[in-house]
Amino acid sequence: MKTKKGETMSNEFGVHSLSLAVKDIKASKAFYEKLGFVQLEEFGSIEDKWLIMQRGDYKIGLFQDMFEENIMTFNPTNARSIYKDLKQHHDINFLMESPTVHDEKGPCHFCIADPDGNQILFDQHNE
Repeated sequence: MKTKKGETMSNEFGVHSLSLAVKDIKASKAFYEKLGFVQLEEFGSIEDKWLIMQRGDYKIGLFQDMFEENIMTFNPTNARSIYKDLKQHHDINFLMESPTVHDEKGPCHFCIADPDGNQILFDQHNE
């Protein structure tokens, strides 16, 4: 993938989802079930106040009392290469980065914002 400045970004962004800040996780889950989404049992629970739902290729995360605004989320296989490219070649402000983003392996994440303040999370779950 070519960036605006012509450099090659070494990694695709991976699976895309929306992370929704909800007020009532039970009501939100019931609503999205009406739209055909099903809960992925291996990710979160009502008791944990977060869960992931899926319909076909579409995923949404429902998060109660975890953050204030909705977040666009990408799950790349190599968030570190995206992080390094953005840090070295682009004028982007990082809202947050996990200490593990500098490690060689393992999960890591970082968050940026677009010009309107919309948050974009890059969240790598595995190596």
